[in-house]
Amino acid sequence: MFDRSSLGTIVLTGADRATFLHALLTNDIASLSAGKGAYAAYLTPQGRMISDMRVVETGTRMLLGVGRDDAGALADRLDKLIFSEDVQVKDASADLNVIGVHGPSAAETVQRAAGVPVADLAAEYDNVTSDSLTIVRDAALGLPGFDIHVAARDANALRARLLDAGVVDASGETYEVLRIEAGRPRFGVDMNADTIPLEAGIEDRAISFTKGCYVGQEVIVRVMHRGHGRVARRLVSIVLSGGPVPAHGDAIFAGERQVGAITSATASPKHGSPLALGYVQRDYAAPGTGLTVNGLQARVHEAVD
Repeated sequence: MFDRSSLGTIVLTGADRATFLHALLTNDIASLSAGKGAYAAYLTPQGRMISDMRVVETGTRMLLGVGRDDAGALADRLDKLIFSEDVQVKDASADLNVIGVHGPSAAETVQRAAGVPVADLAAEYDNVTSDSLTIVRDAALGLPGFDIHVAARDANALRARLLDAGVVDASGETYEVLRIEAGRPRFGVDMNADTIPLEAGIEDRAISFTKGCYVGQEVIVRVMHRGHGRVARRLVSIVLSGGPVPAHGDAIFAGERQVGAITSATASPKHGSPLALGYVQRDYAAPGTGLTVNGLQARVHEAVD
């Protein structure tokens, strides 16, 4: 069980909420039916990221999962874009807590504690709502998992039921280890306002190439069609040979040439050595490419996707 307090929630209601977001975000939001969800990015006209977000359609409202520190400003920004549409926007981060449960037996454990069947939530971001709970399938850690949106007043009681059902309370540090091992970039750490989604390798999850127009689409289409998807740098997973865990911003070298920088890093039980995410120039992004970080040998494990 993870306390997902770093995740904020923006709630959209109103009959036009899907078409409103569809015109702004990179993914196909208009086609989401009740119980479905998608991952998307919100871009500037120059194709740089304002935010990424998880969009969950419950049937009565949409829940946008964003960084908690960004939720208020992003809700205000969306609200100012509403003209005649039937859409209401609210930063509900203080009203809703998010509790993550991940592991091989997550489905039966959540069902036992919450009293809500979740085993049929097969695709990522599939969701079910019952009473004051919305439970969302989430595979961000490379394990079966669910995020439970619960009213803040009921959160402690739900945590107690989960503990009684056999879950183990895990730390935020453990979450970061699993996130980095799974190669999932985090906005504000591995992506920021200078990032094009194609650089971060999230296009397969976050971008629909068949939907209509959205903010920043021209830049994305130009890179994909004219540049054949080639960007100047790519986010990759890097395994180090040993030594201390590198810090955010540490330089990545190929020989004597600096070719990138670390964004996230951890001591990885899976690899038995430090593991990092970082951007490297595209000619050095192929798996197996030899690098050095802080004088230690390293290699590209895989491109982040």
